[in-house]
Amino acid sequence: MFRPLFRATALVSALALVPLATSGLAAVDNDTYKELDQFMNVFERVRAEYVDKVDDKTLIKGAINGMLASLDPHSSFLDATDFQSMKAQTDGNYGGLGLTVSMEDGVVKVIAASEDTPASRAGIKAGDYITHLNGELLYGGTLDEAVEEMRGKPGTSLKITIVRPGRDKPFDLALTREVIELKPVKWEVKGDVGVININAFSKNTGAGVRAAILGIEKSLGHKPAGYIVDLRSNPGGLLDQAIEVSDAFLDHGEIVSQRGREKNDIERYYAKPGDDTHGAPVIVLVDAGSASASEIVAGALQDHHRAIVMGERSFGKGSVQTLLPLSQTTALRLTTARYYTPSGRSVQEGGIEPDVLVPQLSDPDYKDRPRFREADLRRHLINQAKVDNSILEDDVKEDPRFRLTAEQLEKQGVKDFQLNYAVQTLERLTKLPTIQTASRGK
Repeated sequence: MFRPLFRATALVSALALVPLATSGLAAVDNDTYKELDQFMNVFERVRAEYVDKVDDKTLIKGAINGMLASLDPHSSFLDATDFQSMKAQTDGNYGGLGLTVSMEDGVVKVIAASEDTPASRAGIKAGDYITHLNGELLYGGTLDEAVEEMRGKPGTSLKITIVRPGRDKPFDLALTREVIELKPVKWEVKGDVGVININAFSKNTGAGVRAAILGIEKSLGHKPAGYIVDLRSNPGGLLDQAIEVSDAFLDHGEIVSQRGREKNDIERYYAKPGDDTHGAPVIVLVDAGSASASEIVAGALQDHHRAIVMGERSFGKGSVQTLLPLSQTTALRLTTARYYTPSGRSVQEGGIEPDVLVPQLSDPDYKDRPRFREADLRRHLINQAKVDNSILEDDVKEDPRFRLTAEQLEKQGVKDFQLNYAVQTLERLTKLPTIQTASRGK
């Protein structure tokens, strides 16, 4: 299981409302009927003999959830509450702590803490484990139960117990619940460089990126030396917004393709003419929390040699979920395709490898904190071209560029080493001498 608080959208969702048509259902053979008879036998036995009376609705929902959980971590059933929560998440406005969490073997794991939320301000990091809420042990429950406990009226407090690999003891954090109004895009200017921070791919992200490009140019009074697109800890969102963001930096070519079960079930999405940045240098920052829609953008710009990708290997979620309404208030979120970068790469499991590997030296825990990725999820889809990154990630050779400690960087006033390194790289690129070439005419 893997979902943002509170039970919101999958990381990349093709949110076309596709009705379920009985004419399109596969034929049911005799063996299948036998299995369905067995299911009904179990259903009747539970109804009649379970120690406590259970209503039919609860049993059927549990059966549906069990069926979908056996497929992959991102397929799920949405009841009325889930449906509204998902809509709130994609609209960029929901109540909670600002966490994206998962659960495996009864343990709640943090995927990402959204910027400028109670969770991020409290210092919760990707890879943390949430073990207790207000002193009550979470282990052994469901993700839904944990999420429900973390919900509450804005302004109310909650004590969370964190276990962080690399630290000897658990520690408590006091958080105050808020209405989370995510601004999917923020921008700032550092020197002569424009920094565009994309926190989520909700319905206005593409427009926000285009507005950020214009805002940066207006703030500087001229074209910037380049742009940094910060996708770190961005768990993804809407597929169409990933395409629109990529299109802002590209003027031609394929952005992404999605491929379903059948060989001819392929959809391709292309950039429209016109690069909003007019070819300015671009650096994309990613880390282990950059997933799905973030990986579409990073992969498209990397494959077209439009940007340098920096940071750490991304999460590795290369599947597309489609929302299939079942009624006015319920829906099925089903994994229906894998997506591929313009060069034909699937990022499933392997993720996006940065062109320049840059550790987050300003984080004192970065060496000891494990990176939790798609490949760690139970029943994740297998990449058809299996990628083993263990040798690369276990490289023990010290890079002379990255010897400073978090304490040394703090004394220098560097709070975000990866971003600082990207800014310096762009500034160096723009100061390189222009190489003039001459060509002979015919």
